[in-house]
Amino acid sequence: MDNRPIGVFDSGLGGLTVLKEIMEIMPGESIVYFGDSGRAPYGVKSKETVIKYTLQDIRFLLSHDIKMIVIACNTASACSLDTVRDRFNNMPVIEVIQPGATMGVKQTKNKKIGVIGTIATINSGVYERAINEIDKKMQVFSKACPLFVPLVEEGPEWWENDITYRIALQYLGPLKNTGVDTLILGCTHYPLLQKTISRVMGDDVEIVSSALEVARVVKNVISKNNMAAGENTGTVYKFYTSDVVEKFEPMCNAILKRRINSIVRVDIEKY
Repeated sequence: MDNRPIGVFDSGLGGLTVLKEIMEIMPGESIVYFGDSGRAPYGVKSKETVIKYTLQDIRFLLSHDIKMIVIACNTASACSLDTVRDRFNNMPVIEVIQPGATMGVKQTKNKKIGVIGTIATINSGVYERAINEIDKKMQVFSKACPLFVPLVEEGPEWWENDITYRIALQYLGPLKNTGVDTLILGCTHYPLLQKTISRVMGDDVEIVSSALEVARVVKNVISKNNMAAGENTGTVYKFYTSDVVEKFEPMCNAILKRRINSIVRVDIEKY
């Protein structure tokens, strides 16, 4: 039994899609979430900068005595995973890329998989490597979609409007023409644009979000290591952002579909 919270972080709002799934399949677990919206998006930053930000985010979470680190950010996972697992080898570290790659391979029928993500994630080639380690016969077609993260961070009114659709059409048209039958959303922000993305790609293309798969990995690791919280211990959710709380709060409520009132702004540079 371990009543300490799970620590989850992302460059901003996207990691809330992962958090939502964790909350649903593990309602008894307390969670501390940090969204670094003040420095988002990570995907246009250098690898060195992403590593620096990631380590600061984790040091902040560690100040809350967490029992597990969930990197709910594809860019941070792609750029920083080895460093994180080396620095913080005394606790489980869960990332988002392997679960998404595994599900993509399971879903495809024609062995043609599309991957979309930030510039940093796509340039790292991490999804291609993860997919080809599972099945070398897979064809992977990747596309960076750098405007998707700021569109998500602008709020729900941007997630399905005509401007976002036209941008998605510009990004995804070449991928659709490759004949992929599966598209991995290689950024945790992108599930919030899933209706628009599906509208462009068509009903015959399976959309894979790693959020649920990551939550399942978290549950499995907690179970295997006897880290589950005790019954009736009181679940506590704490939310932190590096940006303006008044902007973060309504979007947090929209994504989680529940009222969140206790969001605190953090000076992440102190960590």
